[in-house]
Amino acid sequence: MPLINFDYNDLCSLLGEEVPKEVLIERIPMIGADMHGTEGDSDDMSVEFFPNRPDMYCVEGIARNMRAFLGIEPGMKEYEVEDTDILVTVDPSVKGVRPYILCAAVFDVEIDDQFIKSLMELQEKLHMTIGRKRSKLAIGVHDLDKVVPPFVYRAAEPGEIRFVPLASDEEMDLGGVLTRHEKGKAYAHLLEGKSRYPVITDAGGDVLSFPPIINGALTTVTTETKNLFVDVTGIDGKAVKSALDIVVTAMAERGGSIGSVTMSDGGSESQSPDLSPSSWAISASECARFLGRDISPEDAADALRRMGIDAMAEGDAVYAEVPSTRPDIMHRVDLYEDVAIGYGFESFGGTHSMTQTTGSLMAETAVSESMRDIMLGLGFTEAVTLTLSSEREEFGISGIKEEDLVLIMNPITEDHTCLRASLFPSLMRILRRNKRRDLPQRIFEVGDVISGCRKRRHLCGVVMDSRSSFTESKSYTEAVLREMGTEYQLAHCTDRTFIPGRGAAVMVNGERIGSFGEVSPEVIEGFEITHPVMMVELDLQWFIDARGGGVV
Repeated sequence: MPLINFDYNDLCSLLGEEVPKEVLIERIPMIGADMHGTEGDSDDMSVEFFPNRPDMYCVEGIARNMRAFLGIEPGMKEYEVEDTDILVTVDPSVKGVRPYILCAAVFDVEIDDQFIKSLMELQEKLHMTIGRKRSKLAIGVHDLDKVVPPFVYRAAEPGEIRFVPLASDEEMDLGGVLTRHEKGKAYAHLLEGKSRYPVITDAGGDVLSFPPIINGALTTVTTETKNLFVDVTGIDGKAVKSALDIVVTAMAERGGSIGSVTMSDGGSESQSPDLSPSSWAISASECARFLGRDISPEDAADALRRMGIDAMAEGDAVYAEVPSTRPDIMHRVDLYEDVAIGYGFESFGGTHSMTQTTGSLMAETAVSESMRDIMLGLGFTEAVTLTLSSEREEFGISGIKEEDLVLIMNPITEDHTCLRASLFPSLMRILRRNKRRDLPQRIFEVGDVISGCRKRRHLCGVVMDSRSSFTESKSYTEAVLREMGTEYQLAHCTDRTFIPGRGAAVMVNGERIGSFGEVSPEVIEGFEITHPVMMVELDLQWFIDARGGGVV
């Protein structure tokens, strides 16, 4: 979670009144944070905020929210946005590179070292969190007086433009920045495979920014800077807007005046930033049921105002205006959570029940534990593997019939592209890594699989041995079913996983609950194993349902 460092006196200055440090140490955690480094007489404070509140990744955001939470200034803080003649033209060439950009101007900012430190920390934390290490969005802040509008956002050839990047005194082209500059080398992978790179230039062709890599040295912000230009570029329009709104309102907390910028994109024009709030309506009675507390509509509205949200009660309904700096409000339950926080977590709870009760295991847990005991008694060693798998090993190599597959969006590696539908491939990967160890090797796992987009508990056991056979797999399977007291039948199995004629399906009440047999040479070779393997895999849902599916 992001750790925010700030000075106590600076926070009080932004709050507009001096709040005792002890009060802040007690109340800040109640809004969703963990205090760090507040011991002793030092004015340095550190707060670790939950990831869902990027609007509080800076002392300015903390001050805005604490003013409402402490009752100093409840409700939504409104910021005026004045019109300007600044124009940013978005060239179509960036659509296939980094398509989204929003900008804003901030005037008459009193910039000191405290402000610059806070701004840099805010940028970095937004880059790392909602920006996904700049892959999703990147923020640039510039000295507006050093450049001349209108600005152009376009894609350029690697050797087309030369400029001096930030933290350097050497002029480079775009390609040179990626290979020679420290930040260029660190973030070059974000533009990998692109033939042209995004760049923001002014009316004279001077470079403001080479997003998402580095700003130009020309627009470096110093304590002498008075007027700022902010750009946010990325691949997610919603995230770009949230980041811009958070940054410019933080600057406004320092006394800056926000100026709108005209964004011209393909013939259409819009004004940025748009700080308009979003409108919500929730049921106070539903919120009370959700929280397990009798909270009236008026109390719910007051609680939301303490969270920096404008709210009013009308009958059972609570109407809310949520500021644009709160991207975490995506569903009415998010407002229920804010009601709970604003109402005060310390107000929840009650007397402890003196009724004596007896706890019991859930049926799923009881069945799983029984299966583990049986397999350990049969001489198997338990393994625990990842729920992630790959389509190639899950279905291509193993011969398992393909189910409704749950795919991973933007997988990091080709080994983790989906959720597993069987435990068998996971255990085969373990045997592959241990194929040079002594035989026999007997391993099992009791774990979750995803079948038809629903989670199910499975048992799988595999044996790698020079004498592994169908008979051995049958004896293990029958031992498990006998110990569980299950009446079953065996049926012919044509699964490609097994050698033809050496695999069988396990049937209970006419329903197939698993299979066992001698694994085919094609599957064994596909997993790069050099010894015979037998396996058994059972779907434990039948056993769980037989125990009632609840507690036992």
